[in-house]
Amino acid sequence: MSVANGFLPMTIEEVQQLGIEQLDFVYVTGDAYVDHPSFGHAIITRLLQAHGYHVGIIAQPDWKNEDSIAVLGTPRLGFLVSSGNMDSMVNHYYVSKKHRDSDAYTPGGAPYKRPDHATVVYSNLIRRKFKNIPIIIGGIEASLRRMAHYDYWSNSFKRSILLDSQADLISYGMGEKSIIEIADALNSGIAVKDLSFIAGTVYKTKDISSLYDYELLPSYDAMTAEKIQYAKSFKIQYDNTDPFNGKTLVEPYPNGVYVVQNIPQKPLSMQEMDDVYALPYQRTYHPCYEAQGGVPAISEIKFSLVSNRGCFGGCNFCALTFHQGRTIQVRSHDSIIAEANQMIQAPDFKGYIHDVGGPTANFRKPSCQKQLEIGVCKNRQCLCPKPCPNLEVDHSDYLSLLRKLRALPNVKKVFVRSGIRFDYLTLDRDDTFFKELVEHHISGQLKVAPEHICDAVLSKMGKPENAVYEAFTEKYHRLNQKLGKNQFLVPYFMSSHPGSTLKEAVALAEYLRDIGYMPEQVQDFYPTPSTMSTVMYYTGVDPVTMKSVYVCKNPHEKAMQRALIQYRNPKNYELVREALKLAKREDLIGYDKKCLIKPRKTAVEPANRQNHQNKKKNTVKAC
Repeated sequence: MSVANGFLPMTIEEVQQLGIEQLDFVYVTGDAYVDHPSFGHAIITRLLQAHGYHVGIIAQPDWKNEDSIAVLGTPRLGFLVSSGNMDSMVNHYYVSKKHRDSDAYTPGGAPYKRPDHATVVYSNLIRRKFKNIPIIIGGIEASLRRMAHYDYWSNSFKRSILLDSQADLISYGMGEKSIIEIADALNSGIAVKDLSFIAGTVYKTKDISSLYDYELLPSYDAMTAEKIQYAKSFKIQYDNTDPFNGKTLVEPYPNGVYVVQNIPQKPLSMQEMDDVYALPYQRTYHPCYEAQGGVPAISEIKFSLVSNRGCFGGCNFCALTFHQGRTIQVRSHDSIIAEANQMIQAPDFKGYIHDVGGPTANFRKPSCQKQLEIGVCKNRQCLCPKPCPNLEVDHSDYLSLLRKLRALPNVKKVFVRSGIRFDYLTLDRDDTFFKELVEHHISGQLKVAPEHICDAVLSKMGKPENAVYEAFTEKYHRLNQKLGKNQFLVPYFMSSHPGSTLKEAVALAEYLRDIGYMPEQVQDFYPTPSTMSTVMYYTGVDPVTMKSVYVCKNPHEKAMQRALIQYRNPKNYELVREALKLAKREDLIGYDKKCLIKPRKTAVEPANRQNHQNKKKNTVKAC
């Protein structure tokens, strides 16, 4: 296929058509090739191209065939490897460890087009074929597995992915700055083994004598022997995710090997963010996938706009702190509007901008100004358990941006579908943004994530107290009524998070009963690498307090907690009944309006229509 279509080369014929004798880098990805800034491989390859490097892409190679990794020849400077936009294990498996039957990042949505632990497999494939070529791994999978970590799918404690992959370097985080520094250093003739000085990278060595002001983590052997040592290690890592006050981290391994994590790369300035999004993306999948039905993931982002990255929300089950950091980075209005004007010209644009946001849509500025000088606080979060006195709450810039976008010609509606941080929203003394959000930017329902209603569980989640969510819902419904709108809230809840027993799961079910809502979707807690919650799940302690935490690991109990959230579903009847009995809440089995389920005639206990209100105890308030 001709490269006149503007995409980077995927075949040796395309390389030759471009008059390139040898590529500088070959990027190997577990995703199909989509040249859109929502895909990590598109950003990194376009950045390298903008800096004068020749880059080719091998998308979803056949990992059972060594030749599949050599189709573009030997790159001059090295291979870049990523599993794709998702961790390959999360991409492949539900929390039940059953294999997903589709993959939105593969042509036609077909599954099984990438291996488990794709970064490790691809890198070892390269190492077998090319003995001495530099290999730099990156993306979400490498970033979150950069140090020793718990692997849920094998239920084992794994080494740094740097060692298992046989790669030379990890470029962790978003990687724009570090990848250019790596490329320039290699291009200048510096050997990859000597690249120990670049922020945002991880390397291995046997000599740490030249390091200074670093934190020595517990050794891999110590963490393997005692889980508590991993909890201690993770807390140190968590406290050093900021480029302004973070330290170099050193993790010892057997045989005198050390894995060294340099401080994170600094946040991108607004101009740097604008430059990244102004690169010449084709904004769609490579045309070679057209016959297979295209790449489904493009439909979610084709008419959406990224306005920010980073998050100071501090949810313990989220890995954003480890990957993007807590400092908010934003694009300028001009940059976003320029992209919107491009979008409007698309033949299939129907007048609707699907989203304007990022990890958290309504974060458009750092939580406080000192972050850009001395970094984020190590000893507290910005929002939880209580908002920091220094927190600056301001939606004016985001509101101004939304107003400009909805005023563009041919734009009928601008939706906000990224996560809205409702606690931050309720802290704003100026209701203007909240009112305009309700009036202009909701497509019939607003999705929010309270996650639970019991404060004991919410504290382990890093979420605000339930009273904050209640105040938000009250205000949301009041604004809808005032504006003559009939828009709903769609709350997301999570089952079996560390700290949640059957008692808390029942309390959540009672809450759903009282508001008359049964979620269509329930997220069972998924222990993904490098989150605070996953460390709780594996070690049984909270890394911040080092106190023990109840952890639901039994698959049957997890099924019961999940079933309680959807207690109205007849398929869940037996699980709900068993859970209520184990929780000693048989008062919720009966005919009273407060009961969750009715007794069945075949049930052992007799149907009792009386005294349910007198028996009722352990209500939502009790949690």
